[in-house]
Amino acid sequence: MNTASLVKLEYNKLIEQLAGMTMSGEGKKLAQSMKPSIQYEQIAAWQRETNEALQLLVSGASIPISAMEGIEPFLSLLGKGKIYHETELEQLAVWLGSIAQMKKYMNSKRELAPTIASYADSMHDCPALRQELARCIRFGQLTDDASADLGYIRRQIYGTEDKIERKMQHSLGKYRSSLQEGIISRRGGRYVLSVKKSLRKNVPGVVLDESASGQTIFVEPLDVAELQTELSQWRATEERERTSVLAMLSELASQYENMLTLNVQAMASFDFITARAKLSRSYEGKLVRLTDKPTIRLLSARHPLLGRDCVPLTVELGVHWRQLIITGPNTGGKTATLKTIGLLALMNQSGLLIPADPESELGIFRHIIADLGDGQSLEQSLSTFSSHVTVLKEMVDMADSRSLLLMDEMAAGTDPSEGIALSVAILELLLERQSLVAATTHFNEIKTFASATEGCQNGRMAFDPATLRPLYRLEIGKAGDSHAFAIARRFGLPERIMERAEWLLERKRIKGESNDEQRSDSFAKLLSQSKQPDVAEEAKRAKEKSEPKRNEKRRKPTEKTFQKGDVVWIYPLKRTGVVYRSADERGNVIVQVKGEKLSFNQKRLNHYIRSEKLYPEQYDLDIVFESKANRKARHQMSRKHVEGLQIVTPPDDEYS
Repeated sequence: MNTASLVKLEYNKLIEQLAGMTMSGEGKKLAQSMKPSIQYEQIAAWQRETNEALQLLVSGASIPISAMEGIEPFLSLLGKGKIYHETELEQLAVWLGSIAQMKKYMNSKRELAPTIASYADSMHDCPALRQELARCIRFGQLTDDASADLGYIRRQIYGTEDKIERKMQHSLGKYRSSLQEGIISRRGGRYVLSVKKSLRKNVPGVVLDESASGQTIFVEPLDVAELQTELSQWRATEERERTSVLAMLSELASQYENMLTLNVQAMASFDFITARAKLSRSYEGKLVRLTDKPTIRLLSARHPLLGRDCVPLTVELGVHWRQLIITGPNTGGKTATLKTIGLLALMNQSGLLIPADPESELGIFRHIIADLGDGQSLEQSLSTFSSHVTVLKEMVDMADSRSLLLMDEMAAGTDPSEGIALSVAILELLLERQSLVAATTHFNEIKTFASATEGCQNGRMAFDPATLRPLYRLEIGKAGDSHAFAIARRFGLPERIMERAEWLLERKRIKGESNDEQRSDSFAKLLSQSKQPDVAEEAKRAKEKSEPKRNEKRRKPTEKTFQKGDVVWIYPLKRTGVVYRSADERGNVIVQVKGEKLSFNQKRLNHYIRSEKLYPEQYDLDIVFESKANRKARHQMSRKHVEGLQIVTPPDDEYS
């Protein structure tokens, strides 16, 4: 998958949340390295794991995940001659106890979570090692029973210490008058008395230390010196035996290296799976239908990072159409819609559950590429348009039937006429390659392309004209307006500016089509020509036709006649429509606007784009005006008689 697109679609933010929900370092590593798969069986297995773990959490169960503190460095040196400390070996024993607990827990949950419960079968709680560690180590120390020699040595130590203590108590009473304090203390592990320096000669023995003031000296009485030497020797012997026992336990642990390594992997997997379930639960994720086909059908879907209050999204791609062109005002939710589609597809292929209706269906994509935002790079000195083209180049290179391509603000950042032509050319190529495309735009020409092209569909972000606020709801089958003037008024631009802008816009439309035709010339050619003509031949034809046309224009002005398929500007509605029927004897023209057929006097209309510039020769305009159901019915009628099948077309006088 494209790394830059993962960031643009905020996949990395989900990774951060997921990693924060793990319990162990190894589980966190798995979360941080999570990537979408393109293998159906792998994705299905991941989703099954996540859903089963979610069922365990929902049931109120607390999955006994071990944090595995200290286990990773322990295993990294296992079998390499390291002699472990008592605390490290005791930590191993505690961890093996958590392995035994996990095995017992999962065995009890086989009915609720059969898949992940079976993973515990590969874990080994190593009972012999656990028992030996428990026998030899308690509270971070070797027990006297760790070895017979250690037990004997410690008994000698206890006996010698007892003798020393008795003699020290005797000396304490004997030399009390010469002592600074009537207590027994230690210096360097040997018992001493606190003697006044001035009375040093009264206490026979060896001076081992002196106080900071110099008034007190610490004397080892002569009659315990021999016993203390004996005690030091026994303690040295104890340390040698302790090392021997720890070496034996370390060697025993190394014999279980493979099992312990498998335990770490299994526990990390449980940690990772449980974290996926926790994350899915945090945004109310559901197990949706997984299909091997590259399709998207999202019902009541939400962006997982926008919270539960965001407006649900219902959208489809790859079922009835492969391209969806989304229009509507800025801040209306167009970009959020693209992000939701892309991120949910990535989540689906990563084994995460989806915040959508369970009846939703998501396929598998080899490439998910997103061009969102201007993506301008100051370091690389790329302009906004250049950065767009860089991503578009990658899309074109990667495009196939298993590509999901998300394009925000098509034709932005450059001359509109060239940007529109380039956008349409790219859309045509991507449609030819059967890629799934969701794109946003403000340009009417691209909306017209979507409405006139099989396999493409328009959609708009709903806008409340009364409150001048976006509704963040995607409506399929309709092209939306940018509502620039309404939004500008809402944000308080002076009315003088708004009235002037409206006057300028209407004046431009009334003055004629020259500028509009120039702007949409490349677009019209792309729509009307399925094959690029020979350049020389085209130049010759243009030269032959140019003079007669110029003369004709000089002889008579262009008549204001409207033909079926012409795109016209409707002054009362301040928007465009498509001519359905030419003017009758009273000059009334029937125009299709947003799927409705309305009647207007030709005086209230003006040409916007003529039909010959929009459609190739012999183009079936019924595609524009009739519903898919009617076109299907007409096709069936042309082949055979179908009982009860009819097409009802209202008479002209029914159009308002």
